[in-house]
Amino acid sequence: MGLESIPRAVRNKYHIDERGHASAILASDYPNEFRDIMDCLAAFVLRRTHILTPGGGRSPISAALDAFLQGRGWREKGFDIQITIDGNPVPIPTHKIDNFKNEVGAEVEWNNKTEFYDRDLNNFRLLKVLE
Repeated sequence: MGLESIPRAVRNKYHIDERGHASAILASDYPNEFRDIMDCLAAFVLRRTHILTPGGGRSPISAALDAFLQGRGWREKGFDIQITIDGNPVPIPTHKIDNFKNEVGAEVEWNNKTEFYDRDLNNFRLLKVLE
């Protein structure tokens, strides 16, 4: 099982890449969360006005995706992450994950800056260690 677990309508609408059989894992281990994400992607419509809206806050694109998932019980969640150096705990500043439900996180970004994208990927990498 791989990308074929993603409904054809969603695959036809988006260019999808995956790593480590993510869609198969989500579909089998977290079927409700997988369905929420697929329904969100299927329902989303990108409008020209969304693209042309100036920056300075959350875009209408992020707001629409977040609202859909929050309507399905997803919530913003923060994590306290720290590393230990020679026995001394060092907190790692992190931000909240936009949407989190039953161990599944979905970060929604539109036109994100590289340094924030890197930070988000690192946070998810650190959280995966908790498995």
